[in-house]
This record gives sequence, C-alpha cells and structure tokens, in this order.
Amino acid sequence: MSGREGVGGVGGAGAGAALLRHHRVQEVLRFLVTGGAAYLVDVAVFNLLLLVLDVPSLWSKVVSSVVAIAVAFLGSRYYTWRDRRSEHPGREYAMFLLLSVIAALLQVACLWFSRHVLDLTSPLADNISSNVVGMAIATVFRFLTFRSLVFPDRS
Repeated sequence: MSGREGVGGVGGAGAGAALLRHHRVQEVLRFLVTGGAAYLVDVAVFNLLLLVLDVPSLWSKVVSSVVAIAVAFLGSRYYTWRDRRSEHPGREYAMFLLLSVIAALLQVACLWFSRHVLDLTSPLADNISSNVVGMAIATVFRFLTFRSLVFPDRS
C-alpha cells in the first residue's frame, strides 16, 4: 500500500475520512482533558465546602460549579478549541457562561432529585448524584453545545 492509499487502501477519500476521524478524536481528547481538570476542581471545592466548612450541599454545588466554569472556559478557549476562537470574545464568553450555567443546573437538579425525591442525604449520595450522574449528563450537553454554539468551526 502506498502512502497515498490511506486507511483501507481507498486513496484520497479514505485518507480524508481517517484524517477527519483523527481530528475528532483529538478534539474529544482535548475536551476530556479540559473537562477533567474542571471536574477535579469542582469535586475538590464541593467537598471542601461540604465536609470541611459545613456549607449545605446545594450551596456547595453552586459555588463549586462557578469555580469549575472558570477553569473550563480557560481550558476550552486556549486548549480544546484554540483554533476556533471568535473575533467577538464577548459573545463567546456570554454563550459559554449561559451554557455552563445550564449544565451546572443539570447537576444541581440531579442532586436535588436525589435528596428531595429519593431521600438520599449522605455525602456519598450527594457526590454520586451530582458528581457522577449529573456530571455525565452535563458533559454530553457541554460538548455538543460548546462545539456548535460557542466554538463553531470557523473555516
């Protein structure tokens, strides 16, 4: 197989598809690194407030989400989608913040549901509902909306 045949020996079309897949995989990996950093900050701040400073769980989640949003924006703008930055950063900031707040509210909603509907009130239940279930739902929402609305392909 020559270098021009690409994946599957198809030639230009196969090589183009392989390059596109490679680009998307890299994009998802960068998103996960950025999200992972924000997640660690979110969990650390949440547990510091909840377990050390004895702040109520819902307020702990709100504060930890705000801090994590700041970390996520910096990572998204300067790492994940550095090649998609807008010439209108004010709009970019506003959209990122709005969508991040919606995603954070998804996590808070999971925590609220766990505490007030399922009556699960332990710190472990709070962590599972907000930092596992809520985070999974919010992560999918963030990737799809950040990629398409905040940092759309500008080429």
